Amino acid sequence: MARYAPVTSALGLILMIFGLMMGFPLAVSFLMHDGATTAYDESLLITFGVGLATWALARRSGRSLRVRDGFLLVAATWLITPVFAMLPLLLYLPQLSITDAYFEAASGLTTTGATVLSHLDQLPISINLWRCFLHWVGGMGVIVLVVAILPLLGIGGRQIIKAETPGPIKESSLTPRITETAKGLWFTYVLLTVACGVALWIAGMDGWNALIHAFSIMGLGGFSTTDGSLGSFRSLPIETVTIFFACAAGLNYATHYLALTRRSVAPYRRDPELRFFFLVLGASTLMLTMVLSSQPVHESLPTTFRYVIFHVVSMATSLGLSTVDYTHWPMFAQLWVLFLGSFAACSGSTGGGIKMLRAIILYKQLYREVERALHPAAIRPVKIDTTVVPDAILHAVLAFSFIYMVSIVVLSMILAGSGLDLVTAFSAIVACLNNTGPGLNALGPASTYAVLSDFQTWVCSFTMILGRLEIFTLLVVFTPAFWRH
Repeated sequence: MARYAPVTSALGLILMIFGLMMGFPLAVSFLMHDGATTAYDESLLITFGVGLATWALARRSGRSLRVRDGFLLVAATWLITPVFAMLPLLLYLPQLSITDAYFEAASGLTTTGATVLSHLDQLPISINLWRCFLHWVGGMGVIVLVVAILPLLGIGGRQIIKAETPGPIKESSLTPRITETAKGLWFTYVLLTVACGVALWIAGMDGWNALIHAFSIMGLGGFSTTDGSLGSFRSLPIETVTIFFACAAGLNYATHYLALTRRSVAPYRRDPELRFFFLVLGASTLMLTMVLSSQPVHESLPTTFRYVIFHVVSMATSLGLSTVDYTHWPMFAQLWVLFLGSFAACSGSTGGGIKMLRAIILYKQLYREVERALHPAAIRPVKIDTTVVPDAILHAVLAFSFIYMVSIVVLSMILAGSGLDLVTAFSAIVACLNNTGPGLNALGPASTYAVLSDFQTWVCSFTMILGRLEIFTLLVVFTPAFWRH
């Protein structure tokens, strides 16, 4: 077992830090006297104690993490952390099953926002705070946080962040050291979260709701404090703030960081995804507004536009908050907003799906193949702006897209075979794999995932983690070749 000692040691440290994070809702519960204090102090002790014991077993290992270890640590972290994240829920809500508690915790950490709970407004403030705080922590990644605040660990941060984060950040560094990169990303993340919370408070939310929803929005999670989600507030200013910050969270945080440090908008102009991102949002909003206006869905054009733009942004960025039950829209509109979550969020954001950069590369590769069919001798390299995309990246994107589609088909068939109707099964898998949250039919924004059986719930839990780790990071650990010496 010495081979896995560095992974075990690092995992123990992660659990210790995660346990200390429970001190935040514990303090809130203690100050608010909301009755959940015992649930947090017991959870904190258990999590920290297990982490300490795990770390102690392997702390003498002198070997640093290798690339293989990085994959294993990331997969283990995202599979195991929900076990401890669910403890406050289990201890405060003893009627909650382990299956549902794990699902809720995994949904929080993977920023999916699918829930099995109801009567959310009757829960203690600290419970709703913990659920949305999980979004915030999971949004940028537990491991990035660890590398940022523990620079002396010597656990080989670069291969961890490569396994965990998508897109351009895999190929280039913002700063020479991974610790500084992680700190820069987290500084940007915290700054935008504070701005979001203040804006929500100014828009009309009370302080606690503003804080809780800021965690949810910037993590692009989707948990809320009421069963009616953001629609319960019935506030156009709140919806406007949510749209703005959801768009900000849907962009590459590296771009935000560079813009902040250079005090210039030039990084936004040079970001190849940004214009496609807003083009997709704008075109989708215009099209769906026209579609819904042609049918008696909402009472007026302004109301239709208000609901459409909110849900286009919310679903495209994989936020998943809602203001109306869009399952009453025509099926085309429902499928379109579900489909948007598959590709619209930018790489390096907290969103899910295949990411806009991969979608751009796929589109340009398709266009090149059409040109080759017409002009076989023509040489047409795939470019992102002026940069030629190497064939190795093209092949990787094609492989990822293939396994993404295969995952949707296979997992949808598994759910359909377990008794769900095809639309519900398909939408559940798409929503969970893209970390969007609400699906269609029985799993729309006005419903919860509590209607699923235990087997179906575990399938969705696995799917959420699979999507959060962009499929390959998790699947590589399950291959026989990974475990060969």
